[in-house]
Amino acid sequence: MDAHRDDRGREGPAVPGDAAVPRDRHLDWDGCHNVRDLGGLRTADGRETRWGALVRSDAPERLSPAGWEALADHGVRTVVDLRNDGDWRGGTVSRPAGLTTVRVPLDDRGDTGFWAGLAEGLYGTPLYYRPFLERKAERCAAAVSAIARAEPGGVVVHCMAGRDRTGLVILLMLALAGVPAADIAADYELSTERLRPLFVKLGEPDESPRIQAALARANTTAREVIVATVESLDVESYLHGAGLGDDDLTAARARLVGPAT
Repeated sequence: MDAHRDDRGREGPAVPGDAAVPRDRHLDWDGCHNVRDLGGLRTADGRETRWGALVRSDAPERLSPAGWEALADHGVRTVVDLRNDGDWRGGTVSRPAGLTTVRVPLDDRGDTGFWAGLAEGLYGTPLYYRPFLERKAERCAAAVSAIARAEPGGVVVHCMAGRDRTGLVILLMLALAGVPAADIAADYELSTERLRPLFVKLGEPDESPRIQAALARANTTAREVIVATVESLDVESYLHGAGLGDDDLTAARARLVGPAT
């Protein structure tokens, strides 16, 4: 089968009758495990999210020199770090020149009332997404604003594992771009397999059994929770109400999708 070359010069297999060339969204950046491009996702109005515009990742300080080179070669110019001060660990490899890091702590651990009131076992699962979105709208909007205001080039969004805090922000960005709720949920689920080797590397237990147990107790699944969360959320009104201006909303959406035709 002939190969088609995409708009960034990469090759993929030709698919008869399909103008879009499928590509693996997982990125092989040495040192990280849960890295994927948010390009190639269809929107409700028939558009497609841009390749190279937004990447979700686990903590990039684990990258080797080759991993950092791959990140730069992918066109990334801004890293948005969602971790709290106590989570951050400096890496031993220098970040590439021309790379801007923007820190937007998401969790707000000072709000002890919220965390104490969260049912045991919910944090680290999609079951905490909705209460967090309701309580921490301004922090979520600040993360979206950081993406919107990033300099030209690709943006990486990450926390520690690239699943939960990152998943919340990516949920908002994909919903804003018009990606269907089921596809947002499917993207979240990709982290399960990708994180297993990372937990082994870190000598930590795989969190999947705990997450599945919490979901089972709630008689639901990760997919059902995320779909329900997205479908209950008017994302533009939500972000606007949290203080995000029209210019930032437009810029955040434009990072992922071109103008409607």
